[in-house]
Amino acid sequence: MIELIPAIDIIEGQCVRLTKGDYAQKSVYSDTPAEVAAEFERLGMKRLHVVDLDGAKSRHIVNTEVLRSIAERTNLVIDFGGGIKSNEDIEQAFDNGAAMVTIGSIAVKEPETFCRWLKRYGPDRIILGADVRNGMIFINGWREDSTLPLLPFLKDYIQQGVRHVLCTEISRDGMLSGPATALYSDIMAAYPGLNLIASGGVSSAEDILDLERHGIPSVVFGKAYYEGRIDLEKLRKEWDLQNESSPAST
Repeated sequence: MIELIPAIDIIEGQCVRLTKGDYAQKSVYSDTPAEVAAEFERLGMKRLHVVDLDGAKSRHIVNTEVLRSIAERTNLVIDFGGGIKSNEDIEQAFDNGAAMVTIGSIAVKEPETFCRWLKRYGPDRIILGADVRNGMIFINGWREDSTLPLLPFLKDYIQQGVRHVLCTEISRDGMLSGPATALYSDIMAAYPGLNLIASGGVSSAEDILDLERHGIPSVVFGKAYYEGRIDLEKLRKEWDLQNESSPAST
């Protein structure tokens, strides 16, 4: 079964979603992200992707209090990203409840730092963030083109020991237009052992099921849930029935 990872994006302590990463196109869904996280846990989720959008813009972690409140209120395995640029930032993330961190810009700008963190904290605590537009890696809150093509970028870090990659197709993020399934399938064909986390464009439960059919291990979703397009209780019941009827469960 594909791993379901709901997302909470934070601006000024609020749960929000952007369109194509544009801070001017912001929808606010809750003033209490910890309550949103608790609801995800009640619905059976085990993981949570938290993005500090203020941090991504400021280039240092900002919303540590929100991270801590989610960690204190739930037992969710939290991966946290946005603004992690220094040793202090990554330590703050872990100290305030993150089990994993997503690192993108530093992997482009300071590969030696990224590799040092990968070695120090281990490949199961470091997720390589690959934000993509037209096949190229973007950084710093999706505002800067790195001029690096995606697949060679991934190859270099997989050779360094990376196991987890969060790949976001920027042009689809927040658009509810469907995920970039062909892109993710190409990545999995090139690196079949990778724990690839697909992100961007999910509009329905069918999109998630289609990613599963294509062998994508994990998916991040946000806006589709907040807009009422995904019923997590119904989705989990359908999967429970499928598992009960599968040969492996008999």
